[in-house]
Amino acid sequence: MINKIKLRDIIIGSALVALVGCASGPTDSDTDLILKNRGAEGLYEDAKEKMKLGNFNAASEVLSALDSRFPFGPLSHQVQLDLIYSYYKTGKTQESLATIDRFVRLNPNHSDVDYAMYMRGLTNMEVDNNIFQELVGIDRSDRDPSNSREAFNDFRRLIEKYPNSKYAADAQKRMLFIKSRLAKYEIAIARFYMRREAYVAAANRGRYVIENYFDTNHVQEALEIMVECYDQLDLDELKNNAMKTLKLNYPNSSFIS
Repeated sequence: MINKIKLRDIIIGSALVALVGCASGPTDSDTDLILKNRGAEGLYEDAKEKMKLGNFNAASEVLSALDSRFPFGPLSHQVQLDLIYSYYKTGKTQESLATIDRFVRLNPNHSDVDYAMYMRGLTNMEVDNNIFQELVGIDRSDRDPSNSREAFNDFRRLIEKYPNSKYAADAQKRMLFIKSRLAKYEIAIARFYMRREAYVAAANRGRYVIENYFDTNHVQEALEIMVECYDQLDLDELKNNAMKTLKLNYPNSSFIS
């Protein structure tokens, strides 16, 4: 009898432990619960409300789940476009770029493909921004501008393919800003070379700015660098040509005496 009672207690105890284990185990996330209880339209309305409130992180979770569960539904295209924006707003640049590339690849004739291309440029620009450095006033124009170049190409492709897009004008302005950023990078590298007396490399950087970023406000600096470098290299003809151009366009330059 005693053994039977003990066996019964063990069985009951094991069952209780199992129940407690189930109760204390992993639970569904809020997004999972919502997905189980609401359809695509209800979920999308929920995501839009989150976006309206500025809660883009929560919105991206719902939109991502929607995109996974209903990839070919009537809302799929708008879900992907909103997901792109939500990723962008939360700094999830890789996710944003991947979603953009997928959308453009699968929907080349969609009416909003120009928006997706525009967002690609914005996303790449955002990668190149360093908010902390801007806040503390640190000039890091010498940092790698590869994402700025990528953004420039994104905006260029948008303008070439959709010149009448409502995003084309802003894309053009951003291209000018990026060119200034790229020119400033070349100037920073040229000055780096000058400090190390690598005057040929520095002069070449200055000439690159003249040839490729002539519509930025860094042309004067580029010409001054070229004058100084050619002077150090005793290349009088090249120095005089650069000085002539400097005098003609920037007569107030301190290099003119």
